[in-house]
Amino acid sequence: MTGRRNFLKASLLGVSASALAWGSKLAANQAAAAQPFSGARVVSTWDFGVTANQAAWTVLGKGGHALDAVETGVQVPESDLKNHSVGKAGYPDRDGHVTLDASIMDADGNCGAVAAIEHIEHPICVARMVMERTPHVLLVGEGALQFALEQGFKKQELLTPESEKAWHEWLKTARYKPSINSEVQDYGRTGNNSKTGMPGGAGNHDTIGMLAIDAQGRLAGACTTSGMAWKLRGRVGDSPIIGAGLYVDGEVGAATSTGVGEEVIRNAGSFLVVELMRQGRSPQDACREAVMRIIRRRPTMTKDLQVGFLAMNKHGQVGAWAIQHGFSYAVCDAKKQDGLIPSQSVYTTSNS
Repeated sequence: MTGRRNFLKASLLGVSASALAWGSKLAANQAAAAQPFSGARVVSTWDFGVTANQAAWTVLGKGGHALDAVETGVQVPESDLKNHSVGKAGYPDRDGHVTLDASIMDADGNCGAVAAIEHIEHPICVARMVMERTPHVLLVGEGALQFALEQGFKKQELLTPESEKAWHEWLKTARYKPSINSEVQDYGRTGNNSKTGMPGGAGNHDTIGMLAIDAQGRLAGACTTSGMAWKLRGRVGDSPIIGAGLYVDGEVGAATSTGVGEEVIRNAGSFLVVELMRQGRSPQDACREAVMRIIRRRPTMTKDLQVGFLAMNKHGQVGAWAIQHGFSYAVCDAKKQDGLIPSQSVYTTSNS
């Protein structure tokens, strides 16, 4: 028994040491991201932001424009057939239609967006054309598709066999309940993954929001998603709404959001984060206050949903905050290409 107790004690000490080491590394990564940074840097939401950032860095690393970088970067998850919350392989609405939303914005306030667009693999590229080739900011639905086709985009079927299968599975119960840290909705069926609600633990997170500053100090941002799975036809979240899912001000900084878009829209979330930075708050403090404002307004509802903000100011400092534990963001610059940092949150353990 003595040997067993000693073994357990040693094991627990080992776990504690590992946890402390991980915590120290996390704190160090957060602290490094929060420091003023000279040079190009790109940040984005969730773990798929790592590869997206690397694509953006092919532009930034050569001295390219931040706007080109964010457009290039977010196309990676848009094309990823394993990603069911962004782009081509996104899960459909409850009627079986895959609709996509995207927005893009530069430091001078130029911006473009599309919402509820179908049959186009890269809505972010259409959003940029809305910005550069029209007098408008936002095109939606059939009009957005018509514009895309006129600009030379090719129409294609976005409902993949895997997504269609998942949709038919969902139709067996048609239960609609948001799952924390995922815009995939819970099936409500026995044996599903408790976190994502997807059979066999499949599924991804949600929106990718990306912010970049280039070697010349120019800021830009992009945000793209397929929105909540099984949503009502015509539902649009925060991602294509300038000031909600994305906002950029070259004099101050940029912010983007992830999670349940309705709550972000109600609070003009990304605009709020940038305005808080204008008042002198750090990116992290600004994100935290934006999260707390959502909680103070709807304290009961927010216990069961996720919203996260990611921000970068004009000095290259980065910060994030979320309602629930589990949100992470990726940072990429000349020194580090694959940094993934768990965000701080109000609730330290996920309710999912």
